[in-house]
Amino acid sequence: MGSPATTDDVRRSARDAAEQHLKALVGRDDAQLREDQWTAIEALAVDKRRALVVQKTGWGKSAVYFVATALLRAEGSGPTVIVSPLLALMRNQIQAAERAGIHAVTINSTNIEDWSRIEEQIAAGQVDVLLVSPERLNNPGFRDDVLPRLAATTGLLVVDEAHCISDWGHDFRPDYRRIRTMLDDLRPGIPVLATTATANERVTLDVAEQLGQDVLVQRGSLDRESLHLAVVRLKTAEQRIGWLADHLGELDGSGIIYCLTVAQTQEIAAFLRARGHTVAAYSGQTETTEREALEADLSTGRVKALVATSALGMGFDATLGFVINVGAPSSPVAYYQQVGRAGRGTSRADVVLLPAIEDRDIWKYFASLAFPPEQQVRQVLEALSAADRPMGTPALETFVDLGRSRLEMMLKVLDVDGAVQRVKGGWVATGEPWSYDEDRYRRVAEARESEQQAMLDYLATDTCRMRFLRHQLDDEVEVDCGRCDNCGGVSFSDQVSEASLGEAHEQLTRPGVELAARKMWPTALTNLGIDLKGKIAEAPATGRAVARMTDLGHGQALRDLFRDTTPDGPVPVPLVRAVITVLEQWRPNAVGIVHVESQRRGQLTADFADGLSRYLKIPVVGRFAIVDPSIEPGQGAANSAQRVAAVLRRYELQGDIPAGPVLLLDDLVDTGWTMTVAARALRAAGASEVLPLALGTR
Repeated sequence: MGSPATTDDVRRSARDAAEQHLKALVGRDDAQLREDQWTAIEALAVDKRRALVVQKTGWGKSAVYFVATALLRAEGSGPTVIVSPLLALMRNQIQAAERAGIHAVTINSTNIEDWSRIEEQIAAGQVDVLLVSPERLNNPGFRDDVLPRLAATTGLLVVDEAHCISDWGHDFRPDYRRIRTMLDDLRPGIPVLATTATANERVTLDVAEQLGQDVLVQRGSLDRESLHLAVVRLKTAEQRIGWLADHLGELDGSGIIYCLTVAQTQEIAAFLRARGHTVAAYSGQTETTEREALEADLSTGRVKALVATSALGMGFDATLGFVINVGAPSSPVAYYQQVGRAGRGTSRADVVLLPAIEDRDIWKYFASLAFPPEQQVRQVLEALSAADRPMGTPALETFVDLGRSRLEMMLKVLDVDGAVQRVKGGWVATGEPWSYDEDRYRRVAEARESEQQAMLDYLATDTCRMRFLRHQLDDEVEVDCGRCDNCGGVSFSDQVSEASLGEAHEQLTRPGVELAARKMWPTALTNLGIDLKGKIAEAPATGRAVARMTDLGHGQALRDLFRDTTPDGPVPVPLVRAVITVLEQWRPNAVGIVHVESQRRGQLTADFADGLSRYLKIPVVGRFAIVDPSIEPGQGAANSAQRVAAVLRRYELQGDIPAGPVLLLDDLVDTGWTMTVAARALRAAGASEVLPLALGTR
């Protein structure tokens, strides 16, 4: 790097050029870079340094890397590579780049058919910016064929949402760890920018350390001057969605209604549409083309709101007037990130949190997906070491009782640690020594518990809410915002009209969800000595359950019923009524009843069968009986292969099965494999059709 005296002219020229690029980027002749933005751009484009920028949402982090890209490309540098986890943000960034004359493309899981063409453009030097999802970095073809060439030619590496690199961050993603390898492979003097709006001091130090030496760390104020924060406490789900129906129209502009589960997005969207609001549901399960259309509808105001999970992350140019959370995220930092979707490009945005008691159950579930115990990790490593070829995750599931997503997360961590490697065809063991960092995993788990308590403290605080959130991010201030409900800057009524309450109650108490049948046996059951494969020929019919455990209405009654502390007993009267309503709508034509025996809730399942026998006037003809109680309830439930094996060992069909349709009862359907294996046994015993019915489903 030259001395300041010899580079003053270069810096002035770069600043002038940067101002022109900004004007093109935002499409305004009066646009000017702020000094803090120029400081970051200068570090990258002039001094070729590495920088970590921790600035609030809407500060203009995207402008920094696009302007720096334009300056570097003008000097003849290679393309900028941006690693970003938000597909919606990628799409918005590409549109913004094109306005500034920057050719940007993306490689991610939704445009596989374009990969070859894009890779040819990259090789030909026709791409200014390549946006990639973190998962691409360890795709074998991309990692081995494309990544080395990118590392050799990249002019600027940008890591967006950089808190994901740190396992102390609220949204740690193992794929982000692969960025360390890319950093090591970059040529000397290649600038690197890491950006985030949600990093406390611990995460900031961790990310800066991973970036290397001589890193510019820029932390700005995380106050969001446009946001008016409030908490509205309502006791029941009916009151919460009734409140939405009554008050959504009072909020300015369009916005997001965040929910904790996919089922809630669908349920609330349906209710609000029935009440005349223009809304749509959005989640990770939404098809890609529909996602893009919904994002466009939101950003242009064609819908009042998207009812979404955290899968929705809008880009920097979306102008939203409000964010409502039905249910609290598990940490104030995650909450700050979600509410940051509002108030960009507008002087005011309302942010309302409607907490629920059941939020803690959902937090507990997600916490159960943490890094597995050492014994299970060793089982996977031993299976890979003993294999003579790469193993895919379906095959590995037969060796360890872990769900697919948790197993894949573990493999990614092991990959980064050097113990395994992803190759074409699956995973292989490297033979490198590996140690289980129990202390670190325990401290991360403790940090998550602390975050959950902090979220509860946010709900209960009578101090400034924005100051509370800023303190959680180590943005220490002692000045109140003057805009939140505790500061007197905003107030929302907790009143709900009788009409909305009545309609909400009617929808939430309307029972009945379908139980879709399993279509295919799990892969590699032969590893467990089970000769089942391919299509399931004896599958049950599509069945019914009263509700999902995550539903807002009967879901609460189910959660209460199936808590570990709830004693065994008969089916509660409200659920009896709900079952009768389901039967009136469904009208199954059965000649006999078989129930799945339960070790924990024997009285419940027996009462369920006897009560239905009296109501339907058909006999109980058998049971799917527990014959090996050493197989624990729910054993193997983490993945399909293990569950099928456990069910086959644990149960046996007993009774005199008639030749007609049979009603198969269970208390709670989780994976669906107990019903599937029981249906196979019933069909083999002569039943012409198997009709599943359960109180609840996951």
